[in-house]
Amino acid sequence: MDSRTMAFINLNAVLGGLTKLCELDSAASKIIEGKNISVGIAVKDGPEGTLAFKDGKCSLIRGCEKCDIKLPFSTPEKFNGMIDGTVTPIPSKGFTKIGFLTRDFIKLTDMLTAYLRPKPEALEDERFFTVSTTIMFHLIVDAISQIGNEDEVGRFSASNIVDGDIKLEISGGPVAYIHAENHHLTAVHKAPEKMMSYMCFQDMRVARDLFDGKINAVASVGQGKVRIGGMISQVDNVNRILDRVALYLA
Repeated sequence: MDSRTMAFINLNAVLGGLTKLCELDSAASKIIEGKNISVGIAVKDGPEGTLAFKDGKCSLIRGCEKCDIKLPFSTPEKFNGMIDGTVTPIPSKGFTKIGFLTRDFIKLTDMLTAYLRPKPEALEDERFFTVSTTIMFHLIVDAISQIGNEDEVGRFSASNIVDGDIKLEISGGPVAYIHAENHHLTAVHKAPEKMMSYMCFQDMRVARDLFDGKINAVASVGQGKVRIGGMISQVDNVNRILDRVALYLA
């Protein structure tokens, strides 16, 4: 694994999961209800972005020039350490608002961790299972684009993806697509207007089992649990990147 790629995944996919958390879990939304504050993350030679919390919603914005609180990291490894809980960040801006980081932000990230690394008994609750799988779906879509753009092996697969949109969907559930242009991948969290190829999981349970590595993707296609179509070379190369996602997020 490449620590710089991991930093891009941690910012855009993992912390980016806060956007869906606040959308899908009313308890998370309530934590930031009535608030208007933003946290910028700047990783030297790595990603930059701002998590904006406003009126119960969260959004991830490129860059961090206008953030209220800024967390700088001198290396991707140190930023990844914050995500792993081994590094304590020191703000370079927004000391008077640090209470948000130590209180509300921690509450949100703890909730996100509970959904992304759930206890087996928690998944027995249908609502929790659905929210957890939906957040994971969107995280994986984001991770595909980051690995396709930053990881050496991922970039090779992306170099073989022709321009166009690849739809990813859980039947009856969330939908997103990967936009490929000049071998650069962008995750978009809505249905595409047009698509060149698609991968559709039969239901939430099949998607979850695939995400957890309990069933094989190729076998699932043969069994009809995963449907693919359109330009198969696109789907094939996205699948190759998906294998890298499992490595980074293990």
